Amino acid sequence: MSYLEYNVKITPTGLRKVLHLNWPLVLLLVAVACVGFLMLYSVAGGDLSRWAEPQMKRFAGGLALMFAIAFVPLWFWRSMAGLAYAVSILLLLGVEFFGSLGMGAKRWLELGPIRLQPSEMAKITVILAMAAYYDWLDIRRTSHPFWVLVAVMIVLIPVGLVLRQPDLGTALLILGGGGLVIFFAGVSLWYFGVLVAAAGGLVSAVVASRGTEWQLLKDYQYRRIDSFLDPTLDPLGAGYHINQAMIALGSGGWSGRGFMQGTQSRLNFLPEKHTDFIFTTLAEEFGFVGAISLLVLYLAILVTCVVAALQSQNRFASLLILGVAGNFFLYFAVNMAMVMGLAPVVGVPLPLVSFGGSAMLMILIGFGLVQSACIHRPKERG
Repeated sequence: MSYLEYNVKITPTGLRKVLHLNWPLVLLLVAVACVGFLMLYSVAGGDLSRWAEPQMKRFAGGLALMFAIAFVPLWFWRSMAGLAYAVSILLLLGVEFFGSLGMGAKRWLELGPIRLQPSEMAKITVILAMAAYYDWLDIRRTSHPFWVLVAVMIVLIPVGLVLRQPDLGTALLILGGGGLVIFFAGVSLWYFGVLVAAAGGLVSAVVASRGTEWQLLKDYQYRRIDSFLDPTLDPLGAGYHINQAMIALGSGGWSGRGFMQGTQSRLNFLPEKHTDFIFTTLAEEFGFVGAISLLVLYLAILVTCVVAALQSQNRFASLLILGVAGNFFLYFAVNMAMVMGLAPVVGVPLPLVSFGGSAMLMILIGFGLVQSACIHRPKERG
């Protein structure tokens, strides 16, 4: 039986919608955000108004938006998937032609008083579109080459537009989020074997293109790769970020130096201490125990989402939940790997902890879709 045949057999209303919310997920999201508020207060030297207070306001607004999205029936979001994807593509094209330049990249659109980063929106719209696509597609055609190619193109179009900005970190997250939905949809693993081989070829091409007329990455991106492979090559230049991050991580020890006692952040040795590298401040002040505690909260969010997906009897809802959870996993996994020297620095924030509005808003919108799937869980006809 297809989704549209039974989409909402029982639609909770009013108080029942509130009761059907996945409250453990809400509490976990609030707990992680509170860690962020605490660390932003610390890196600002005890100044609440600098970063922590604006972050609290953004989180409150995002949480309200999450609840609003949750109370809208899931069938509506499925019907809007194609439109949302198309709008995100148009906005990315708008960045290409009308985007504002900042730090050598065009990533923002100025729409009157609103400053929008369409690449963040694409992370969610790609997952939404892919879930709707595989819900529409006959399950027997999931691994057919033509339909796999269609799915791959849905993912690669926004990835290519984001790479042109250039924003390698966001492009990788969009690619990873879309790829996870394809995987969860049950596409044959042979395709992923081909993908791994293609990735190896791409890496070889990236290395071979350096210094040529057809160079595939920007010079600063190659310098990031160099500093990842050997941070000591340029300790005061490209390797400065990772070297200072490693010092902060190591100095925290088992239990940390104490709240607001981290020397790397307090003395401003640690760059981007309130955004991409905030995890190192947490590790320095609260040590291994604090870092693992945050990781446990993240993993609890993932487990909660996986359980919700397994409980769903609908293909669209399950793929949507798993896609949002997978995107969230990529956020914190890439950020933590980056600051620990396990991956090149690509500018991915720590979800709900790093200072910033666009990423937080889109993460909460994604979890709003998860909550909608939990509240309006379709049931088979008995």
